[in-house]
Amino acid sequence: MMNPTHNAVGLLVGLPVLWTVPELAVVAGIAGMAGGIIPDLDVVIGRHRRTLHYPVGYWLAALPLVAVAIWQPTTLTVAAAVATLSMAVHSGMDWFGGSNELRPWLRTSQQAVYLHATQQWLRPKRWVRYDGAVEDLLLACVASLPALLYPAPIPAVAAVNVAIAVAYTLFRKRVPAVVDGQL
Repeated sequence: MMNPTHNAVGLLVGLPVLWTVPELAVVAGIAGMAGGIIPDLDVVIGRHRRTLHYPVGYWLAALPLVAVAIWQPTTLTVAAAVATLSMAVHSGMDWFGGSNELRPWLRTSQQAVYLHATQQWLRPKRWVRYDGAVEDLLLACVASLPALLYPAPIPAVAAVNVAIAVAYTLFRKRVPAVVDGQL
């Protein structure tokens, strides 16, 4: 799925903080969006959906962090818990999308996300056909709606995120040509 979708879902991950510790809601929102971004940094620093995607490992880290944040909600504990939980959700979401190839609509790869625990790739479920598909945009838009419940500046950031999602969706099928130097 595209990064704006992961960012929007990261906001959803932080939503319980809004209701339980409202003074830390902005911290939770920012941490959720950061957690939505972090796994995809492996596009530039390693092999995408393998180097920083840990569908099991992030959960093992997130659960104790969530427990600590519930017990002692501080800026640090909430940020760490929400960001790590968002990274765990991100890694799992990529399994339900398309493959990690440049042209995932062609379905030439069966690699969705690497499962380090078993040292093998999970096959894509393709519930969302590929990053930037129309259903991916729809998911990003729907997941962004609860951002309106957050205090400023989260709703504005979410609106920019949706605008980026729309632009990426319109441009997605041209990305391979740009990468190949044809545009």
